[in-house]
Amino acid sequence: MSYDISSLRKFVSPEIVFGAGSRRSVANFAANYGARHVFLVSDPGVQAAGWVREIEALLAEAGLESTTFTAISPNPKVDEVMSGAELYQANQCDVIVAIGGGSPMDCAKGIGIVATHGRNILEFEGVDTITNPPPPLILIPTTAGTSADVSQFAIISDPDRRFKFSIISKAVVPDVSLIDPEVTETMSAYLTACTGVDALVHAIEAFVSTGSGPLTDTHALEAIRLINRNLEPLVASPADPVLREQIMLASMQAGLAFSNAILGAVHAMSHSLGGFLDLPHGLCNALLLEHVVGYNFASAEDRFRRVAEAMDIDTRGMANALVKKRLMARIIELKKTLGLEARLQELGVSVSDIPYLSGYALKDPCILTNPRKSSLRDVQVVYEEAL
Repeated sequence: MSYDISSLRKFVSPEIVFGAGSRRSVANFAANYGARHVFLVSDPGVQAAGWVREIEALLAEAGLESTTFTAISPNPKVDEVMSGAELYQANQCDVIVAIGGGSPMDCAKGIGIVATHGRNILEFEGVDTITNPPPPLILIPTTAGTSADVSQFAIISDPDRRFKFSIISKAVVPDVSLIDPEVTETMSAYLTACTGVDALVHAIEAFVSTGSGPLTDTHALEAIRLINRNLEPLVASPADPVLREQIMLASMQAGLAFSNAILGAVHAMSHSLGGFLDLPHGLCNALLLEHVVGYNFASAEDRFRRVAEAMDIDTRGMANALVKKRLMARIIELKKTLGLEARLQELGVSVSDIPYLSGYALKDPCILTNPRKSSLRDVQVVYEEAL
């Protein structure tokens, strides 16, 4: 009996502990991995919020030594990964714990790769390039959006090329993800909005991706529903613990979906944009979302209809053209309520940058699973619309 390899689907995920207070089990998990000296990765913002101090204390109480590394910018750079790996090795660390948003988590993944290979992180760009297993990795996300804590992606910025490159491998799926809504309480309303829209884009792109399937669809649709209903209320009342938990759950489900179904043109174009201008990733996604939905709609009409339904649009008896219009209108309305309606021009992108941005977007692995095949000109047109 022959089988069609393109119809096979796999699903990878870390061990997940979800719920308020889950971060407090960090030392227990580190000890289970035989840790003697933990390498703790974070960034200055999370450190200022007091979370790093708490994790250091929990590790110390359990009799574990730790070294903390926080020299990480909002889009982690090649040299930051390299100096983190140097510090890891100098202190003979054996387990990595990261607490923070996507940047510390991606940087921690990069540090683990370099620590076990002894080569530059640039050499690992692309899919399945990792040969030695990285050290045990325990991640504690402080934002509800990037989902680096459940994904097989690490995104690193290369300032020389002004480009963000992707490392995609089962080896960067963390061993344990401690998803604790309490630690997202220190996020600003703006960061809550940015990361929430990032999670929405993950879910939509995963659902319409050519790599989607029954293992990811339920996660993607539930994430869209949860974000559509809870993100605006959360940005209006950021201290609400129930809303925080709902958005954290949505982010996790969106992450499980995109990590396995991969993404599409929004992310390919957003990685290019974020690398070029060093902008927040969630904001880049927000600026491009409805333009890419408009571009892709005809290639996945039934799927986009289900996305619209998950966003509480009643599509019964509605022609596809109207579904497209309503869905794009709902996305624009959501962005407007969240204060994410800037145009690319306002952020410093000019028409002359578009060929450069488009060239890099087409090289991004996320473009491969976009439902509509994209030429250079197609990508340029979408960027132009978003200007």
